[in-house]
Amino acid sequence: MKLSVVIPAYNEEGCIEETLRKLFNTLAQEKIDHEILVINDNSKDNTLLILENIEKEILTIRHITNEGPNGFGYAVRKGLCNFEGDCVAVFMADMSDEPNDLVAFFRLMENTNCDAVFGTRWNNGGKVYDYPKHKLWLNRLANNIIRFMFHIKYDDTTNAFKLYKRSTMNGLQPFLSPHFNLTVELPLKVIIRGYSYQVLPNSWTNRKVGESKLKIREMGTRYFFILLYCLIEKYFSRGDFKKKW
Repeated sequence: MKLSVVIPAYNEEGCIEETLRKLFNTLAQEKIDHEILVINDNSKDNTLLILENIEKEILTIRHITNEGPNGFGYAVRKGLCNFEGDCVAVFMADMSDEPNDLVAFFRLMENTNCDAVFGTRWNNGGKVYDYPKHKLWLNRLANNIIRFMFHIKYDDTTNAFKLYKRSTMNGLQPFLSPHFNLTVELPLKVIIRGYSYQVLPNSWTNRKVGESKLKIREMGTRYFFILLYCLIEKYFSRGDFKKKW
């Protein structure tokens, strides 16, 4: 089974090379067949130059430039429409995600043949480092609201770090979210549409350089929109989009 890793990158010159090298070294050491697909989201700094140089050295790394429209969701969606593997994970360019966690997710999917693997940072061994306090409060509030609305036990829906089979990703289309609300759309569709998933703990570390692309003030109504959409599908679609076993 080949693993694809989609990394959206906008103005990440300060960390993208370290992230790519650490991720590649981990996957290579574990002998995991893989590709690392970086989506350059029309960066204005030296991100593109760094990508062009490193992919000459490491052949499993390639990049696509997203000319527009731009934004986290658009960049990830471009990657999800262009990956080559049998399964795909979204990985952050700022090294907030841990490569060893990705290995654990991949091994679990191999061993159980589940349709998706979700991470949790808050229970059963999950860890966060230097998580901003105001974002922590909003994160737990949002995830508890989602749990209540959809009657689910999973406690980290907003966590972008997840692994999906290709067949699962195909079954989640079409994608609607152009921004960070894509991180909520994908797992909720997995659950609503009857795909199987496992949950593993993962760690999250705040970025050391650069600026976070998540602007909380801009995201409230967008998260609400995708939650409402998924609720409508859950209760009114009569199972039209459910996985065909």
